[in-house]
Amino acid sequence: MPFATGHEVTIVKQIRIHGRGGQGSVTLAHLIAEAAYEEGKWAQAFPSFGVERRGAPVEAFARIDEEKITNRSQVDEPDYVVVQDPSLIEFVDVTRGVDEDGAIVVNSSADPADLDIETATQVVTVDATDIALEHLGKPIMNTALMGAFASVTGVLQQESLESVIMSEFPGEIGEQNVAATADAFAEVASV
Repeated sequence: MPFATGHEVTIVKQIRIHGRGGQGSVTLAHLIAEAAYEEGKWAQAFPSFGVERRGAPVEAFARIDEEKITNRSQVDEPDYVVVQDPSLIEFVDVTRGVDEDGAIVVNSSADPADLDIETATQVVTVDATDIALEHLGKPIMNTALMGAFASVTGVLQQESLESVIMSEFPGEIGEQNVAATADAFAEVASV
């Protein structure tokens, strides 16, 4: 039980994103942090790079809190995980350190029960690639995954997602990304 100080106790929300170089993992972390900031929360986003080349596995991270965030380390015990490329599940432990009360959001058309993910954590799928192709004409699925993430976790409001997207991608591209975000927000499937 937290020590009673008369101040509201806040719990930082930590997010780890698994993707491949060029898929927009870093952009997704940035957009999540910007949406949280839009809601008046403290947020940070940062990547973890190894040998960098297009297609290589990458991780990006975000933290969201009601108070200033002083932790600058990698997210080893995330509340939530987002998997941009389901083929990573075969050789990257996407469940590493994830909170059992959290969620794992996977870009996949498969039923969550059919994925090879052994965890007590809720697993949710959304075909973000298909949604991106429908709205953007390209397999750039990060905004769709942001919508699914917000829907599953309740950490971010759809209005802040739309605002950040339109700020980052003005005009028609922004409108297409907002539509992809809204579709994914509505289409998540969980186990």
